[in-house]
Amino acid sequence: MPCPVVPSSLFEPLWEQFSALLPERPEFDPTHPLGCHRRRVPDRMVFGLVVEALVHGSGYERVATADCSDWTIRNRLREWSNLGLAHELHRIALTAYDKMIGLELSELPVDGCHTKAPCKGDKAGPSPVDRAKQGLKRSTLVDGGGIPLGLASASANRHDSVLLEPTIEAAKHQVGNLPTNATGHLDSAYDGKPSRRILDDHGLIGEIARKGVPAPIQVGMRWVVERTQSWMNGYGKIRRCFERDGRIVDFYLYLAAAFVTVRALIRRARKLYRWPSRPTARRLR
Repeated sequence: MPCPVVPSSLFEPLWEQFSALLPERPEFDPTHPLGCHRRRVPDRMVFGLVVEALVHGSGYERVATADCSDWTIRNRLREWSNLGLAHELHRIALTAYDKMIGLELSELPVDGCHTKAPCKGDKAGPSPVDRAKQGLKRSTLVDGGGIPLGLASASANRHDSVLLEPTIEAAKHQVGNLPTNATGHLDSAYDGKPSRRILDDHGLIGEIARKGVPAPIQVGMRWVVERTQSWMNGYGKIRRCFERDGRIVDFYLYLAAAFVTVRALIRRARKLYRWPSRPTARRLR
């Protein structure tokens, strides 16, 4: 079953790795009292609908089909998020990118981003940039080319500096220890002793914009992570998240990061390698 919302050259590699992470499940439920039950909805079908919800930001009732109900999608999402499959999928994508292209870990821009979370939930809070409406704060650490390495999420009223530590720890969990004396590029929101102390603890050199100085004078490499935030916000479920469960919020964040990573990998690799399903278009729509 193809997924119409993303190119097959992008969907198929991710599904192949994701399916390898899934635990074995029988086609019929062996605990059914009559010894029979409806067949389990194929994981590929559910994954395709989850990707459709991620891209469009649609509710599960809208993406559900006659063969897969909205509650099946919810239950399968809960199961996958509890297993941490999106985190593992993103880690696999990073490993492939590092092997074929190479991660640029000497430069590590970090930035936060506010998005909407109208239904409240574990990761929602009053947004200081949206008239105190419910929002989500996403902190992202990327490499020098804009590949997302680690993410941390919290309510929108959390300060960027508070999320710096969990963001760095998330990046270490995904790619291993970061190089010593790598440069962390941060905006003026991190200009303070707590942020500098965290960078020192992790062996990073902080290039932090000073407060009160106009941004064009001290842009540095922060535009790289801001571009990645824009890529992430291209997914409707990230841009406007209606999920209440914090684990499912993180599942979607890391699933989007995996798509961003694989898309960047294909765009870079198509100039260096040849394979049968290599896309001919320069831009993956």
